[in-house]
Amino acid sequence: MISFFIRKKKNKPEEALLYARISVNGIYIEMSLKRSLEVSRWNQSACKLNGSSMESQQLNKKIDETKALLYKAYDSLQKEDQVITASAVKSRYLGIDKKHYTLTQLLDYHSTKMKGVLKYGTLKNYTTTETYLKNYLKEKRTISDIYLKQIDYQFTLGFERFLRDLPSLSNNGVMKHMERFKKLMHLSEDLDWIEKNPTKRFKLRFHHVDMVYLSKAELQKIKEKKFKRSTLSINRDIFVFCCYTGLPYGDVLELKKKHIQIGIDGKKWIYTRRMKTNTLLRIPLLEEAERILEKYKEHPRVSNSDILLPVYSNQKTNQYLREITKAVKINKELSFHAARHTFATTVTLANGVPIETVSKLLGHTKLSTTQIYARVIDSKISNDMDKLRGKL
Repeated sequence: MISFFIRKKKNKPEEALLYARISVNGIYIEMSLKRSLEVSRWNQSACKLNGSSMESQQLNKKIDETKALLYKAYDSLQKEDQVITASAVKSRYLGIDKKHYTLTQLLDYHSTKMKGVLKYGTLKNYTTTETYLKNYLKEKRTISDIYLKQIDYQFTLGFERFLRDLPSLSNNGVMKHMERFKKLMHLSEDLDWIEKNPTKRFKLRFHHVDMVYLSKAELQKIKEKKFKRSTLSINRDIFVFCCYTGLPYGDVLELKKKHIQIGIDGKKWIYTRRMKTNTLLRIPLLEEAERILEKYKEHPRVSNSDILLPVYSNQKTNQYLREITKAVKINKELSFHAARHTFATTVTLANGVPIETVSKLLGHTKLSTTQIYARVIDSKISNDMDKLRGKL
């Protein structure tokens, strides 16, 4: 039961302070509404201020709002199956019964709970985002932690500005960190650690970046180049292998002998699952890819193990690729993922393989994802236009 009453001021008996009384099972607790009023205008039976003045309207509205919020606090405790007391209702109304979580607690919760869910590379990216968030607190806010309820839209914009001032990050790099920050705050909302997510209004603005791939001539130059250093030769061969299979770095690293099986056509196929999405991959081995597997069958790192290719670390792989492109005078910044793009464009689509088939070979669940890779290269445009000229 909720009721309202006044208590006269000792030094001014003609004025009084307004109180609310919360009663549960015969036990009550009082709470000041921190509002003063004239004693003569108070109607105790109606629990309202008499008259229609602006002051009366505002105070009566305050009484109605307080009453509604107290009943809401009572209902929320009941839904949560909490022990309901007058004190508990008051605490819920004042918001002092809830534990307030901090950003550090959210980061710790995410890193602990996601260890067995997210892939190593994704977790590593979140760790970097977490480091930037902690640096932002320390350098720009001069604090070591912050309550989640204190994070607002201004904090979000400030974090974006902090990231943009870092010389190592491009626009898309900034947006990837903001995307992860938004996901972290969405998690805190799902956990009921915050009532309102301040990052919802923040729009991610990625710049379109053309994906790097090799033309037929460039791929041939890399294939034919003789290297004195075995590390470059091995790295080149594994890169070329992925140009003819479409496998990304993580999947070729984990490629094992058991993944090579005889397919429906009686020829060798790769049967595996993508590390990133766990999607089933079924890739017929092209002659070039099969030749590379055969070449490394007796390699010391391969012959006595279950792996198929002696793949270097991701960092070393990309370092060697830069040396390879420099040696063959290809003016492109290649990363290992360029092999996947090359497979999608130069090896398959440019040779008339339907995009639906390419989508299956890449392990995509949506055709729209494949269309990002499906670059219509100049030679294909030229061939299509020649056909059109013939028809015209």
